[in-house]
Amino acid sequence: MLKKSVLVSTTIVCCMLGCMQQKSGVRQPIDTPEGMIDYLQSINLPTLKSVKVWENDYGPGLKLTTAHYEIFTTLLEPLMLNQVPGFVESAYQGYQGQLPKPIDSSPVKLTVYLFANRKQWEEFTKEFTGPQADLYLKIKKGAYYLNGACVNYNIGRQATFSVLGHEGWHQFNSRYFKYRLPSWLDEGIAMLFENSRYDKGLFYFEPAYNLQRLGALKATLTKQKMIPLKKLLTLNPGEVVGSDDDVMAFYCQSYALVRFLREEGYGKRLPDYHQLLTGGLKGQWQLSQENRKTAIDRRIPLTVNWNRLVGLQLFKQFIGDDFRKLEKEYTVFCRKIVYHVHFK
Repeated sequence: MLKKSVLVSTTIVCCMLGCMQQKSGVRQPIDTPEGMIDYLQSINLPTLKSVKVWENDYGPGLKLTTAHYEIFTTLLEPLMLNQVPGFVESAYQGYQGQLPKPIDSSPVKLTVYLFANRKQWEEFTKEFTGPQADLYLKIKKGAYYLNGACVNYNIGRQATFSVLGHEGWHQFNSRYFKYRLPSWLDEGIAMLFENSRYDKGLFYFEPAYNLQRLGALKATLTKQKMIPLKKLLTLNPGEVVGSDDDVMAFYCQSYALVRFLREEGYGKRLPDYHQLLTGGLKGQWQLSQENRKTAIDRRIPLTVNWNRLVGLQLFKQFIGDDFRKLEKEYTVFCRKIVYHVHFK
């Protein structure tokens, strides 16, 4: 069964935006970088190693450093910002939990940009993505991972943490896995980190309560729009962008498929799932020379053919090739996990 990841504790101090912090006899507005530094240091967050002013062209900002992350942010909202260091470190531990045992961390920290609003995010994106800017600016409400960095803007606490958890998985496996993952697996795992619960200073990831994906899955089942399992394994998001139903089906079914491999039958396929991921982590998949080159070199764009061949090959190798039986069990699992989901 998928275990809940108990995440890093943070302390919330209720402080309204605009309240003042005292420093050397001078009262600092908390909605300034200096005031926010005073505030964050005063509450002694266990995950925050350091905080300082971030000089940038987009707005007053801070650089927050944790054990595994550098967070560059123009978001100066205290009740949310004091949770960000704990959230990213909690997510990092959750990503590690996908593997049978934790891996050694790189001394180079992972980079996160968190902007206060979309205007700042768009200005940064135009510069950061270069010729690809038009593509990334089509993102209506969310975030992206590119060139080693997660780039986000504030869309509300819950939604911001949701996309940060999702894109953070792409960042984590791009940093540590020798081989890139096929789309169904990469996106399926990322969606496990879209729903988190905060309780008394602790974060919990709860994929079983991801109502966005569960609602989409129930709608897909109801409309009889399920993508056959064998086809799902060969797809990438770029192939289904023309149809809202197909996009919804690809994502919600990939989410359900990863949960199926981890949870169904009291986790009977979990060792196989772990072997699959470990092979990608260590570069031990049995791939052709051409497919191995694409798997290793992230600079090579993910091709339809690579995803089609490797996605299916790996599933057959590690999980099984009796698709009639697997399809039946997978569909039963999908119906079970959406049984209590009701449409408004």
